[in-house]
Amino acid sequence: MHKSFRSTKGVARSLTLAALSVAIVGALVVPNRATASAFQLKEDSAKGMGRAYAGSATAGGDVSVVVNNPAAMMDLDGTYFQADVTAINFGSQFHGTANDALGRPIGGGNGGDAGTTLPVPSLFFATKIGDRAHLGLGLSVPFGFQTEYDKDWVGRYNTIKSKFESLDATVSGSFDVTDNFSLGASFIAQKTSATLTNAINFNMVGLGLIQQAAAAGQISPQVAQALAAQVGAVVPPGTDGYARINGDDWAYGWQAGAYWKVTPNDRLAFNYRSKISHTLHGTANYQVPDNVVALLSNPAVAPLLGGGMPFTHTDGTAPFDTPASTSFSYWHQAEKFGLGADVAWTQWNSFKTLSVTYSNPAQPESVQNFNWKNSWYASVGGDYYVTDQLTLRAGLALDTTPTDNTYREPRVPDETRKLATIGIGYKANDHFEINASYAHIFVNKAHIDGAVSPTGDVLTGSSDDYGNLLSLSAQYKF
Repeated sequence: MHKSFRSTKGVARSLTLAALSVAIVGALVVPNRATASAFQLKEDSAKGMGRAYAGSATAGGDVSVVVNNPAAMMDLDGTYFQADVTAINFGSQFHGTANDALGRPIGGGNGGDAGTTLPVPSLFFATKIGDRAHLGLGLSVPFGFQTEYDKDWVGRYNTIKSKFESLDATVSGSFDVTDNFSLGASFIAQKTSATLTNAINFNMVGLGLIQQAAAAGQISPQVAQALAAQVGAVVPPGTDGYARINGDDWAYGWQAGAYWKVTPNDRLAFNYRSKISHTLHGTANYQVPDNVVALLSNPAVAPLLGGGMPFTHTDGTAPFDTPASTSFSYWHQAEKFGLGADVAWTQWNSFKTLSVTYSNPAQPESVQNFNWKNSWYASVGGDYYVTDQLTLRAGLALDTTPTDNTYREPRVPDETRKLATIGIGYKANDHFEINASYAHIFVNKAHIDGAVSPTGDVLTGSSDDYGNLLSLSAQYKF
C-alpha cells in the first residue's frame, strides 16, 4: 500500500496545489456589484442620483464632472468645492442546495443576508484658470462592493466574505475651444484592493487525490477503496479549514471627453474612460485543522507533496483590468424644468479569464474562467424648479449584467437591475447648496446553475437581491 501511495505522487501534488491555486485566483480579484453592472459604482453625485444619473455630464452645476467628463467643467464658472457621500444598503438572500463532488449533500443554512451597508465618499474641486481653461481634482470610488455569508452556510466552500474596492485620484483639465464647445482629459491614479475568505473542504481534498489517481490508473480500485476509507476516518466530511486572502495594486489610466452646447437649450457630451491594467499582489493565509496537519505531515504522505507543505502562507500575482467605458449624455433646459438622458457602455468582455502565478516556482500557474460580456446602462430623468432655491428630481434607469447563469457564482450574484430615484436640492444662496437623493434598485432573480468550488463542491439555486441608496452632498462656490 505504501508503494501505491508513492505512485500517486505527481497527481497528489498537482491536485493539492491546484486547490490552493484556484482559491487564490478568486481572492486576487473579487467581482462585486452595486448600482452599476458587476462591481462598478456610479455613486459619486447626490445631484446626479436624483435623476438616475441622466444628464450626468450635461445638466450643469455638478462638480462630479471632474471625474465623469472633464470637458463639462466648461459650465463651472468660478471655483467650487463639493463633497458627496452615499450609503449603499443592499441585501442578498440565497435559496438552494449544495453537494460535494461525490454527490453527498452539504449541510448548512442559506447564508443569511449576505448584504451590508457601506458608505461611498467623493470629493471634488474645480476652478477656472484664465478665460477658457479649467482645472479639477477628484477623489472617488468607481468600483467596489462587499458580501458576507454565514460561516457555516451551504456555499461556504465557494465564498464566505468578499470585499473589493478601487480608489481613484483624478486630475482633470479642459479647454473651451469655442463658446459652445469644449474638450477635456484626465489622468487617473487607481488603487485596487481585495479581501476574500472561504472554507476548504479537506475531506474532498483527500478523496479527490485518490479519485484522480484511480482514474489515471495509477492505483487499483481496491487500493483506492482502502485509501478512501482511511482518509474518511482521519478527515471525515465536515472537516473544514479556512482561507483568507488579500491583494492590492496601484495602476494608472486616463479619460477624454467632449462637451457641446448644440443650442441655447440643448447640450450633448461624450466621454471615454480607459481600462486600467493592474498586477494584483496577494498573500494567502490558512487555518488548517490539526487532523489535516497530521495527515499532511505523515511520512507516507509528505513525499507526495514534493517536499513542500500546501495550505501555508504563500504569495501570488494576477493581471487584472478595471474595464474601459464610454458614455453619452444629453440635457434639455427649459424655464421650469430640465430633462436628460444617459447611455453608458462598459467593456466587461475583456474579463474572460484570470491567470495567477506564484512566488513558489514549484507551484503551477492557475486559470479561472469568467467569460463576462459587455453591459449597458441607460437612464432618463429630470429636474423641476419649484422656486429659484428648491429643485425636485426623479429618474428611471436600466442596467444590464455582464454575467450569465452558467458562469454566475455566489461571489457575484449579479443580475440586470432597474433603478427608480428621487431627489431634492436646496440653494441657500449664490455660494452654497445642498442635495439629497434616494434610489431603490429592483434586481432580477440571479440564478446560479452549479457554481463549482476549488474542491468540486457544487452550489445550485438563486439569489434574491435588492438595494437602497441614500446620497447627500454639499457644494460651495467661492
